[in-house]
Amino acid sequence: MTDVSAVTGVQGTTGTSQTGSAQTVDYDAFLKLLTAQMQNQDPTEPISDTEYIAQLASFSNVEQSTKLNDKLDYLIQMTSFQQAGSLIGRTVTSADGLTSGTVAEVKILSQGTVAILSDGTEVPVSAGLTVS
Repeated sequence: MTDVSAVTGVQGTTGTSQTGSAQTVDYDAFLKLLTAQMQNQDPTEPISDTEYIAQLASFSNVEQSTKLNDKLDYLIQMTSFQQAGSLIGRTVTSADGLTSGTVAEVKILSQGTVAILSDGTEVPVSAGLTVS
């Protein structure tokens, strides 16, 4: 276990997301690292003002990124609701062309959106769905 993982309690990729060979630390791990660094610094040789300001700026950037991601998630969710609502009353045909009918209801599930036709048939809203 490395010093960083010992301090944060994070080992391997837990608490991090890995894309290719680049590794980014998530918000909670960043806070743990910053707190651990502040707690373990040598009081006889504190970090310089410049380094401290850089750390605070990094903290602020991480916080703002987290808030921005939350707002984007909300925006995406609202767009999905609007798109789903616009299907009601329209005629849809499944991607394979075997199922067709008027949409009476739309369900947004964790697996995706499903259009429920007036006869009760469920049609997944996915690539290839025809709306008329």
